Amino acid sequence: MSASASDPLLKVCDLKVHFPLRRSNPLALAKSVHAVDGVSFAMARGRTFGIVGESGSGKTTTALTIMRLIAPTSGTIEFEGVDLATQTGAALQRARRRFQMVFQDPLSSLNPRLRAGAIVREPLDLMQIGEVATRGAWVDELFRRVGLRPEQRDLFPHQFSGGQRQRIGIARALASRPDLIVCDEPVSALDVAVRAQILNLFISLQKDFGFAYLFISHDLGVMRHMCDDIAVMYLGRIMESADRASLFSRPLHPYTRALLSAAPGRDRAGRVKLVGDPPNPIDLPPGCRFAGRCRFAEARCNAEEPQLRVIEAGHLVACHLVSDAGHAPQE
Repeated sequence: MSASASDPLLKVCDLKVHFPLRRSNPLALAKSVHAVDGVSFAMARGRTFGIVGESGSGKTTTALTIMRLIAPTSGTIEFEGVDLATQTGAALQRARRRFQMVFQDPLSSLNPRLRAGAIVREPLDLMQIGEVATRGAWVDELFRRVGLRPEQRDLFPHQFSGGQRQRIGIARALASRPDLIVCDEPVSALDVAVRAQILNLFISLQKDFGFAYLFISHDLGVMRHMCDDIAVMYLGRIMESADRASLFSRPLHPYTRALLSAAPGRDRAGRVKLVGDPPNPIDLPPGCRFAGRCRFAEARCNAEEPQLRVIEAGHLVACHLVSDAGHAPQE
């Protein structure tokens, strides 16, 4: 069944990833780390959907699970109507042509024993994409598209700078002509001067090829530059999701407001200081998992977990204190 242009490219529904802990006592109660705990979102073709949050929020685990590099505990990951969560073996390998990944550390994600050209060509050979005789020319074209010279195909990863290595990783992700590229903190390991170049390359390639990005970052400046739509994660749950303009101009969730106020360049007088530490992801408290750090929390917040609900078109929030009319507690 072919998908229409209005259907979402990727639809994630109630995704959970729990990592069971090893028990020293076989009679002890089994416990798990709730890394991702009921995440749902949809993203459109040709757009960039971002997931932002603190370290430990579950954003990278979400990305790796969508790529099927981590097995989901439950939930669905529909890619053009096909549930990737149930795909295995040859079926999953065929599906992988359509979605690829750019990793955080460009050095550790590249095989040090392969030359750059072989790294970019490898997915073509593994997935048997295109004619054998034309694969070399496509690799040359990919090098040119990402800002590398064809003669650099014969160099090893350690002979490139950090920014150049990330360009190799991008070229490898582009090789199969995917519809979705998942980017996990793709510029956080790079020098500040190089970050803008790589981000602008991402934007340029998206215009040329028309694929979608799922962009993972803790950097709000990066998200504002790259993303059309953004979801804010906290301890395995999405707290708020909106288009870029709405999220930055009118954040509704107290946690989103705190994140934005702490961004570099913001007025210190208007900063929202969070108190305390996040709860233990192994033993989560009842109610809202942000309640212990929220200065607006009420009795209901500590007893009943809020569900992500629509406030207005495209703007969703999981907070009891945000009214249906969109009035936030911090206002």
